[in-house]
Amino acid sequence: MLVVLGALSTTLAAQSDTAKSNKERPNAIGFGFVATLGANWQIESGEIGYVRRPSRGLAAIGVAGRVGTFINESAMLGGTQGIVFSATLSARTRMKSIAQLGADEHGTGIGFDLTFELSGYTAASSPMSLGSHWVGVSVLPAFSVGSGSSPHFGIVIGPTAFFSGGKPVLRGLLAFRGEAPLARREPHP
Repeated sequence: MLVVLGALSTTLAAQSDTAKSNKERPNAIGFGFVATLGANWQIESGEIGYVRRPSRGLAAIGVAGRVGTFINESAMLGGTQGIVFSATLSARTRMKSIAQLGADEHGTGIGFDLTFELSGYTAASSPMSLGSHWVGVSVLPAFSVGSGSSPHFGIVIGPTAFFSGGKPVLRGLLAFRGEAPLARREPHP
């Protein structure tokens, strides 16, 4: 039992002190669930991407891929049809903190931020009037938890406009998102 416990625990050299743990981690992996809102056919998709956290200016710039399906919200059974893929570029503003959890210097921030997105969609068997290719532009206010180089989580909801060859369509967009910092390679002692 002691051998198993020793194998599962981290080594003493891998443990870091407070000075090392405060280093900026500019890269993160993003993940989430994204859905459009409204009557009849909606898009529900999973999202994964790469996030860069610049030291100045915006809090995060990201590129992500989504894969999902169309869901008929008015159907009781068999309400799924087709598949949809999208690529998304996003920019998130710095968080306006309203509260903090934890110690004064290194606590976890709670607040609001704003995300701007540009997405390109392609779909197979799309029941929506947009056709098989369209572009989405979104402005998404968010309630966020996390600050600095720590993990970041947010609930975003806001308008998105879909543009295709026909008339633009305005929908709501709801997403539950997270970001986990990527580990840095440190020299071994």
